[in-house]
Amino acid sequence: MTNIPGGIPAPEDFWRVSCPVVGMIHLLALPGSPRYERSMDQILDKALEEAGVLVEEGLDGILVENYGDIPFMGNRVPPETVAGMAVSVREVARNHSIPVGVNVLRNDAEAALAVAVAAGADFIRVNVHTGTMFTDQGMLEGRAASTLRKRESLGHPVQILADVMVKHATPPDGATLEAVAKDTWLRGMADGLILTGDATGQPVCADAIGRLRQVLPDLARIWVGSGVTSETAGRLAQVADGIIVGSALQLNGTAGTKVERSRVRAFMDALNRSR
Repeated sequence: MTNIPGGIPAPEDFWRVSCPVVGMIHLLALPGSPRYERSMDQILDKALEEAGVLVEEGLDGILVENYGDIPFMGNRVPPETVAGMAVSVREVARNHSIPVGVNVLRNDAEAALAVAVAAGADFIRVNVHTGTMFTDQGMLEGRAASTLRKRESLGHPVQILADVMVKHATPPDGATLEAVAKDTWLRGMADGLILTGDATGQPVCADAIGRLRQVLPDLARIWVGSGVTSETAGRLAQVADGIIVGSALQLNGTAGTKVERSRVRAFMDALNRSR
């Protein structure tokens, strides 16, 4: 079995397909956040309904995110958010056999690991894993050292997919895509790198994947994490190692609304034609 820097089985072994497609579940506002409507049942019902659609239409994985918790916390979320995420992810994971992931917005990797272990999830997404980015939550700092040590102490093989130049953020002066990606992969020991556009639903720069292929080892796994549509999915599947899709599968193509079966089916039909 091939290993990647973090010591966990490589994505092709874990996912069992060459370019897995992961669909987003954007949770409604959780307890403690401004838009919470005091009903975990409503949150869980929506999450389970959407997970069912994603599985039935043939996606390879699910990523659960506290998208409704605006305005987002920065590097740490409160206990009630962790609890709400754990309950939600556990319900999704125990009802479906495909890989399930966790993203605790805005950048709480430790909480995501805790949720993944407690809920039986398989991977996490970390928006800033190494270095710093300037965001609407202030300056976010990567904590790769503590994240990797926490994973080791928990003894659970959760994969870490890390954003490079994450959306809704500005890099410090002098930072380049290539340098940040190399640090995230080689020094941060991420198990996969995620490229995004500038904002939610915005496409990845056309040449970004090619640029990273030139400077990273062949083993590096590069995911596309925003802006993928039915029109672009097939082309991206030929050059990326994984696709994370949210907005394109939701009502009117708008993130944070609701997964719509017709849009999921159209997306997967287009993708499967390229496969």
